[in-house]
Amino acid sequence: MTTSLKDRMEIIKGDITKLNIDVIVNAANSSLLGGGGVDGAIHRAAGPELLNYCRNLNGCPTGEAKITPGFNLPAKFVIHTVGPVWRGGNYNEDGLLANCYKNSLNLAVQNKLKTIAFPAISTGVYGYPVEEATGIAIKTVKEFLSSDNTIEKVIFVCFSSFDSETYMKLFTELI
Repeated sequence: MTTSLKDRMEIIKGDITKLNIDVIVNAANSSLLGGGGVDGAIHRAAGPELLNYCRNLNGCPTGEAKITPGFNLPAKFVIHTVGPVWRGGNYNEDGLLANCYKNSLNLAVQNKLKTIAFPAISTGVYGYPVEEATGIAIKTVKEFLSSDNTIEKVIFVCFSSFDSETYMKLFTELI
C-alpha cells in the first residue's frame, strides 16, 4: 500500500513535548545546552539527563543535527538542529534552514525512526519570517519524502494560531 505525500504530513497546533512518537525535533541553539522557546520547553520536559547528555556533544553548527535519547519525554528521541538567525536573507539563511530539515530527516532514517515532529524552526527569537520559513519547511520535507519511504509521518507542530494558519495555507498551496 502506498501512502500519498499529503497523508504522510500533518499540521497540528499544540505542545511538541507531549507527542508520543519516535522523535521530536528541537530548534536548539548551537551549544545544545537549552535556551528559551521550544528548546527550553524540551529540556524542561526531558529532565536534567538531557542537559547532561548534551554536554558531551560539543555543540552543533547551524544547519546540522544531532540525536539524543528523549529521557522523560513521551518521544523516544530528540533530534537537535540549529536554525539560522535571520539577517535579511542574504547570508544563505534559506539553505541553512532547509539543511535543518534535511539533516534531521536523514538522522531519523539512519536511526530507523518512522514518525517525526518539527517545530517552526528559527521563527521565534531567531527572527525568520514565518511565511518564508514555513514554505522552506514544507517544500524541503515534501522533496525528502518524495525520494524516501522510511519516514511514515511528519508532523509540523505549531505553537501559535498564526503559525498554524500559515502552515495550513501553504500546505494547501504546496502539496
